[in-house]
Amino acid sequence: MPSADDCARRVLDVVPLVVRAIRATMRRHRGATLSVPQFRSLGYLSRESGASLSDVAEHVGLTLPSMSKMIDGLVERRLVCRGISTRDRRQITLSLSARGQATLRRARARTQARVAEMLGVLSEGERASVIHAMQALRPAFEPRRRRDADRRRRARPGSHR
Repeated sequence: MPSADDCARRVLDVVPLVVRAIRATMRRHRGATLSVPQFRSLGYLSRESGASLSDVAEHVGLTLPSMSKMIDGLVERRLVCRGISTRDRRQITLSLSARGQATLRRARARTQARVAEMLGVLSEGERASVIHAMQALRPAFEPRRRRDADRRRRARPGSHR
C-alpha cells in the first residue's frame, strides 16, 4: 500500500514536467502582443474574477507599482475590466473582459490540442488512469476547497490550530 510520502514523491517528480510542457505551449499560443506576466495575469483573473491588484501581483510575482502599470495596459487593450468591490467601495476589483476571455479560450484550446497529442502515446487504460488521478487530486489541491475545509476544521468546537 503506497504511503502519502510515496505519493507525494511521484507527484513532485511528474507534475513539474507536465506544468513545464503546458506553460511552454501556452506561451507559444498567447499571442505576440502579450508578455508572459500579462498572460499569467489573464489566467489568474479567469480563475479568480474580482481579485484585487495585490492578489494578482502576488500570483505573478510583481511589485504593486509594476502590476498597476501592467493592468493599466491590459485595461487599455480591453482585456481586463476594473470594478468596485461590493464589500469596500475603496477597493478595486479586476476581471476579464469578453475579449480577455476569448484570448484565453483560444490559447487554452490550442494548448489542450497539443497536450492531447502528447497523451495520445498512452493506451486507453492509461488515459483513464490519468483522468481518475486528476479527479482524485483536485480536492487536495484546489485552493478554495482547502481554505474552506481549514476554516470548518478551525471552527469546530475543541479544534486547535
